[in-house]
Amino acid sequence: MRTIDWNDESNSIVMIDQTMLPEEFKIIECKTLASLCEAIISMRIRGAPALGVAGGYGMALAARLSSAKDVNSMLKDMEIAAKTIKATRPTAVNLAWGVDRILHAVNDAYDLKGIKAVALSEAKKMADEDVAKNKKIGEHGATLLEDGDTVLTHCNAGRMACVDWGTALGVIRSAVEDGKQIQVIACETRPLNQGSRITAWELMQDNIPVTLIADSMAGHLMRKGVINKVIVGADRITGDVVFNKIGTYTHSVLAKEHEIPFYVAAPLSTFDLEGWEETVDIELRNGDELRFFNGKPIAPKDVNVYNPAFDATPMENITAVITEKGIYYPPFLLEELFVD
Repeated sequence: MRTIDWNDESNSIVMIDQTMLPEEFKIIECKTLASLCEAIISMRIRGAPALGVAGGYGMALAARLSSAKDVNSMLKDMEIAAKTIKATRPTAVNLAWGVDRILHAVNDAYDLKGIKAVALSEAKKMADEDVAKNKKIGEHGATLLEDGDTVLTHCNAGRMACVDWGTALGVIRSAVEDGKQIQVIACETRPLNQGSRITAWELMQDNIPVTLIADSMAGHLMRKGVINKVIVGADRITGDVVFNKIGTYTHSVLAKEHEIPFYVAAPLSTFDLEGWEETVDIELRNGDELRFFNGKPIAPKDVNVYNPAFDATPMENITAVITEKGIYYPPFLLEELFVD
């Protein structure tokens, strides 16, 4: 099934609860805006492209739940919902993009029924587009991988981070589909272990060879010549940096030192043409994510914790950016990506 979808029978959002992986494959249902926001904050749904669609479906849900009696009142309800959804994960630009796309679409509706129909139709269209975009990213990116490559990836940029297929893992899937023998090194990605819990699980489901390592082992393997390429996803790409899961910057520095290509795979919806590093709010998460593991304390309960969800990788550390429109090399003139 898709990572996130709409249930027409119950008029609700259904998704895979990623916090349960790999121990349990569990489907949850969000019938209220509060339950969707909780799912986003707790990272039951995560990954930039999936969050974009979650934003779209969230707005469709908000329209369905509105008790407004006229168009203006419903649009005001949706604007309030938009602010609430956007606030759940401020760094990931796709979430706001998905919300705003629905707000823009419903402006053409003439009545309450039309707003609900347009919102849902546009959200479903976004979900279908996400799969198609990821397939194109995979198609373009697969040309960068050679038969026999060992690829390092960080966090999870696979189908669980998207509606399906994936961005960074989509590139690997497409290369394997082309008949190339690819090995993957997956970093565990502390503190929530998306690499060990989700990426390793995904790749094993597809019978793609994967080796799990601690985040701090990447440099060791690069120095030994084990790793040929690095591919990661992105949560926001601005004019000067790529924001991705914390630890990405470190891998980029190591890759540059060892002359290993460092690729970023992301759809155009991840690009923030007006943003720069100093203008982006990096999400700080609960310190208990580092103080505890599986509910058990692994640090003094009162220790001070700094727990940013993302870091910024400068463009000079990036070999190329892979999008649905193709592969782009430095210097990165981001505006050119949006020219038809």
